[in-house]
Amino acid sequence: MTVSTTLIVIMAALYAAGVYAMLERSLTRVLIGFLLLGNATNLLLLTVMGYPGVSPFYGDDGRQSDPLPQALMLTAIVITFAVSAFLLALIYRSWQLGRADTVEDDEEDRSLRERAIETEDVLEDEEEDAETGDESVTDFVGVAASPITLLHAADAPGLRDDAPVDMPTGEYDDEGGDSR
Repeated sequence: MTVSTTLIVIMAALYAAGVYAMLERSLTRVLIGFLLLGNATNLLLLTVMGYPGVSPFYGDDGRQSDPLPQALMLTAIVITFAVSAFLLALIYRSWQLGRADTVEDDEEDRSLRERAIETEDVLEDEEEDAETGDESVTDFVGVAASPITLLHAADAPGLRDDAPVDMPTGEYDDEGGDSR
């Protein structure tokens, strides 16, 4: 196994463990999962960087390191640190208020879950209706439709029959009919 393959396997394991830990209700496990995801992202950027070389600002000959993944890794470290500090503050406040760091369902969560189930049931009923071939899905079944008519000054007091119209010059005759 090469070094890159080993890093990719470790990175995949860190991503998997991080996502698994973030799916828990405990805020401490969410923090640990986020830290694992941050480290996996740093490994991803390390493998994207390619072969190690001399500093990009040191000389012109030979292989040089790509500075962009290094800058992205530093940015990822700073973002991970900031979000981790925020999560630690949330965990501390949650511990102060309830002596637990788990997230519990409140009344709004329960009502949202019930509405989602009702919406899912309605969508399933609509799917079943569509599969049975119910063609009358519009409100205009059996209603006589009238053709579109042009309005004139007699139809609405705000309209003028002699109002100017935009027409390209040279393509139409004076009456707005056929082209020349």
